[in-house]
Order: sequence, then C-alpha cells, then structure tokens
Amino acid sequence: MRIYGFFSAVLWLALIPMIARAAEAVALEPLTAIQVAPQVYYFQGSAGMASAQNKGFMSNAGFVVTRDGVVVFDALATPALGAAMLKAIARVTTQPVRRVVVSHYHADHFYGLQALKRPGVEIWAHSAGKATLASDFTQTRLAERRSSLAPWVDDATRLVPADRWLEFGKDKELKFELGGTRFVLLDVSGAHSPEDVMLYVEDAQVLFAGDLFFTGRIPFVGEADSNAWLQALARFPAARAKVVIPGHGPASTNPQADLALTTSYLLYLREQMGKAVADMQTFDEAYRAVDWSRFEQYPAFKEANRINAYGTYLLLERESLGK
Repeated sequence: MRIYGFFSAVLWLALIPMIARAAEAVALEPLTAIQVAPQVYYFQGSAGMASAQNKGFMSNAGFVVTRDGVVVFDALATPALGAAMLKAIARVTTQPVRRVVVSHYHADHFYGLQALKRPGVEIWAHSAGKATLASDFTQTRLAERRSSLAPWVDDATRLVPADRWLEFGKDKELKFELGGTRFVLLDVSGAHSPEDVMLYVEDAQVLFAGDLFFTGRIPFVGEADSNAWLQALARFPAARAKVVIPGHGPASTNPQADLALTTSYLLYLREQMGKAVADMQTFDEAYRAVDWSRFEQYPAFKEANRINAYGTYLLLERESLGK
C-alpha cells in the first residue's frame, strides 16, 4: 500500500505540469474596452473566421454607459467571452448592465448571452430572430461549434432567446432612452440575415452596425440576399455617424469610404455570378473563371469567398426565374 501510495504521489506530481499547461491553453485573456466616444466602447475581435486559435473572438461587441445602467450591443461568440465582457465593463463603470441588443442570431454574435443574461438584464432582438433561433441551421451550427470551438462552446452552451422581440413600423425605427442617453434601433432585416438590427447612439453619433458593415475584411454573405443588403447600405445612416462600429474589424471614423469595400464586393459577386447564370455556366466553371485578385488579400477571403459566391449564384438563379 505504501508503494502504491508512493507511485500515486509521483504520478500526480508528474501530471501537475501537464494540467497547468492545459489550463493555460484554455485561459481566456481579459478583454480590453476601446473607447470611441464619451461613454461609448467596443471590443474588437481578430480578423478571419472563428477558430480554436482565436478562441472564437473574431467578432465585435460594444456598450454604452448611461446614468441608469449600461446598454450592450451583441454578446460575442462564446459564454466565456460574454463573461469576459462583463468583467471588462465592470472595470469601466459600476453601473449594471440593463439591456442587451442582439444585432442578429448568428453564432459569433449571441452565444455570449448565456453569461450576460442575469436578473435585471433584458435582451432585445428583432422579432424575425425567433424563427432563426428555432431553425435547423442554428441547431446544426451549435453542434458544429461544440466541436470546432471546444472547450469554449460545449454541451453546457445554450441558445438564449430575447426577452423582447422587436416589432418595427413603416419607418423601421424604434427610439428609446436610458439614463438621459438617446438611442435609435434601426431595422435592416433581410439583408445580412432575416433579423438585422443596428443601434445608433444619438448624442455620441456612434452607430453599431452589426454585420451589414465590415472594415478591412470581406463580409460573410452565405445565403444572404445581396440585393436587399445593397439596398440597406444605400440608406445607411453613415452620414449622421462620426464613428461606425462594424460587426468585424476596427471602428471606422470615415464610414462612407470604408463602406466602399463591402459595397464593391457585393456588387462584384452579383456581376460575376450574374454573368455565369446568364451564360448557363456551372458554378464550378464560373468560379474558376473569375478574377478574384481585387479581394483575395483581405482577411476571411479564403474561408468565405467560395461560400459567398455559391450563395450568390443560387440567389441569381432564383432571381432569373422570378422567384
């Protein structure tokens, strides 16, 4: 028994460095809140797609401090990142989080809700998000992320619905005030996703744009309606905003110029895939024939461009048939 105990102790001592290294490997660095205006901050994820290397931190989120509490926009891609957001907000203000606005129900923008949803916190999202949240695609994506983003997304990760599903009128705006700060929610649904919402902070002239606006990287288009997306960008309230926080990439202080990348990419997709459909080319033939050099140097091109092109090809096939 003594020998057994001795070898057990030796084995345990040998395992300690391995356990320490494993803990270090899954440690999440503290988030840094970047200030863009008085009382307005955001968290900037890394470029590219979600991966084990970036621990899912590849999208943006932000918050606004008011006299009566904090309004948060988006929740990042994992419960751990949501918890890190709360800690970072607490380093900036003692005001509690009162409201979380979800730009859309794509995995990299709302999995952190699990950590943010606490007593006194109300989650707002577009009413079209109910269908997205219940869809097979959303459930399939969760299963995929439990594999590709383990341990950050695991069996304990759950999908959190809104407390208030927003219904917009004809003007596609909803205004609210908290702690003397005025906000406008903008309905741009049907563009990047069925439930897109942007948040404009009137006094600070800062716009949280979600995934309708990308800075320094190509957007993920997938099966989105690129025509509706371009129409939404055409009425983009960038003229009112001094700063635009995109869904991915650094904050823009020159929104009109930075808008050009997203717009030109969507137009190019439609132009090239439209020609392919008109000429009755197969997608593979068309994709190989296109000169992508204008965009291939941007982050996320390798991971997203073929998916974007295929989704646009299918969309333009439907458009050609009047569907």
